[in-house]
Amino acid sequence: ARGPSAFIPLGEVLQEGGESSLHQLLEAFVSAGRVDHVAMVMGLHPQYLSSFWKTQYLLLRMDGPLPYHKRHYIAIMAAARHRCSYLVGLHMGEFLQVGGNPAWLQGLHCAPQKLRNLSEINKLLAHRPWLITKEHIEALLKPGQDSWSLAELVQALVLLTHYHSLASFVFGCGIKPEEEQDVGSSCWAPSPHSDSSPASGDSVGGSGSTDAMQGLEVLMERMKLLQENQLEEEGVTQEEMATRFELEKTESLLVPSSDILDPSLQSNIRCFLEDPEFGYKDFTRRGEQAPPTFRAQ
Repeated sequence: ARGPSAFIPLGEVLQEGGESSLHQLLEAFVSAGRVDHVAMVMGLHPQYLSSFWKTQYLLLRMDGPLPYHKRHYIAIMAAARHRCSYLVGLHMGEFLQVGGNPAWLQGLHCAPQKLRNLSEINKLLAHRPWLITKEHIEALLKPGQDSWSLAELVQALVLLTHYHSLASFVFGCGIKPEEEQDVGSSCWAPSPHSDSSPASGDSVGGSGSTDAMQGLEVLMERMKLLQENQLEEEGVTQEEMATRFELEKTESLLVPSSDILDPSLQSNIRCFLEDPEFGYKDFTRRGEQAPPTFRAQ
């Protein structure tokens, strides 16, 4: 059977949750007619699943300043920043079910300007939240035809951060697309060293494991060069060496390169992005002045 996760066997997902988890999944099926793969995997932790569902229901279904279709579109925008095609596809379907305009799904350029104005703060929240300033908030609240009310903006920002986090859960658990989703649009995070997504079997293998091994080999080579350079340099402390190693590790494995935007893989994602090359950058590095932070405590 096609399990919900690439990392967790289907039998384990169905058995480990216990009666509490099974009861919740049955309730979801009765109310919605389906149980998505996120819920199935999260059912391994019934108490967490219960809290998660309450949060989702409050954000997406309960009364609030934002119309339902705009809530799902904001979820699409947030998931797209992390290239999470699983969540993008899921909420494209939800968007249409609640009466959203299909033309908006052609890309962010087809959405109303008011939603497009969220693009800047969306990318900052996703990749470099320490760069957000009060001016970003003021620009969205500034009176005008496409301005946001404070209540609308609060709900929008909560949705953005919620789906940025959920994308990490989807990647971390290897969540697979549901049968009705486009199988070609895998929910895998593209490898920084490959233009193809990992195999979708129940175990990690194929191109995914190959890319991981290649990345490890590159990292080992860089570590070797660092050690050799240390012998040639005088006065290099252990702390400086550790800092250099962490920098090399981040740059070689953790920071996505430009080929993550390969159109053949992520065409259904890129259309929802403005400034797609913008990504994570270290908050602060040794010897460099730290960027200013927006302190709200």
